[in-house]
Amino acid sequence: MYQLNYFDNANSALPDALVRISNPGTTYAPTASGAPIDGDICAMIYVFRPDQQLTECCGCKLTPNALLKLSVNKNLTANPLDGTRPTAGVIKIISTEKTKTPGPVGSSKVCDPGSLALVPTPALRAWGTHVDDTGAITETEFQRAALSTTELQVLEIGCTIITGALIPPGLGSSHGTCDCTDVLSGTIDP
Repeated sequence: MYQLNYFDNANSALPDALVRISNPGTTYAPTASGAPIDGDICAMIYVFRPDQQLTECCGCKLTPNALLKLSVNKNLTANPLDGTRPTAGVIKIISTEKTKTPGPVGSSKVCDPGSLALVPTPALRAWGTHVDDTGAITETEFQRAALSTTELQVLEIGCTIITGALIPPGLGSSHGTCDCTDVLSGTIDP
């Protein structure tokens, strides 16, 4: 399973939209990979333009009972791969175990959204605010969708390409990574 929602009227004169993600603390059981049982979960975030192009990705760690609040304009669309901030698109979140590879710039150290060995662990809950054309704001829960092996691989590989993990160090553009800095605390959970 993964979760998805949309954003619209971003990076405009209208108010900013927000994404809120919570770890309900339901993962205090042995994990599939045998990782330590601490209840921490990664929110692997993938941001798409309306034309289906992956524009940003990042991985944010959430401890049990944590709430992460992200700005669509400042955290999720401020560093697009092509340099042009999208005004609309789709946000996908996969809840996973922590990764063995370190996350890219803007991500938590233990959450690499481009890891080619993600272990989905359905636990996180997410909500997003929406700004309509008049500036009115509503909030909806992210919708759950089946996560196929192919979809998981497409997201992992797409993010790996964006972060430059498949090219020699120093040759990447440094664009295309979103930012896990919490709007509430101003920090990234390591």
